Amino acid sequence: MLRFALLFTAILIGLFTLELMPFGQQWVVIPFTAFIAKISAWLIQLFDHGVHAYGIVLLDKASGFAVSIEAGCNGIEASIVLIAAMFAFPASLRMKLIGIAIGILAIQAMNLLRIISLFYLGQWNQTAFEWAHLYIWQSLIILDVLVVFLIWLRYLPRVKPHHGPEHASA
Repeated sequence: MLRFALLFTAILIGLFTLELMPFGQQWVVIPFTAFIAKISAWLIQLFDHGVHAYGIVLLDKASGFAVSIEAGCNGIEASIVLIAAMFAFPASLRMKLIGIAIGILAIQAMNLLRIISLFYLGQWNQTAFEWAHLYIWQSLIILDVLVVFLIWLRYLPRVKPHHGPEHASA
């Protein structure tokens, strides 16, 4: 358990440091956030053609309402927590990579639902938007990371417990 905690903390610090560095922002965070905005706009346009993405901003042309997807709202931080937990846990590299790939997809799917729901909630009521943005969705995204990690643990191959040296029976 100590090994997991130390490794988890070290990976977490390393990945958050990379995320916050200027090159991490320029080459990963901002392009990824713009990509998330485009996917959100594409999903919304399936039933509402007046919504467009401009960089990291979602805009409803009819009402003029817009949301800017900022750092902390793009699912990257939640993905970093999941990556750190899976890499710190003793499992095969194959299982870690599969878990991370599926886990990031699950986190981003939940994050798209979050962004779209907040986009419409903000047009309806600003107080409800702030409350859902700061309390409900933050908790749900972290809960999503925990559930993905627990499901991943469930699918890991079982390790047989070692009970000391084996004795040959006569």
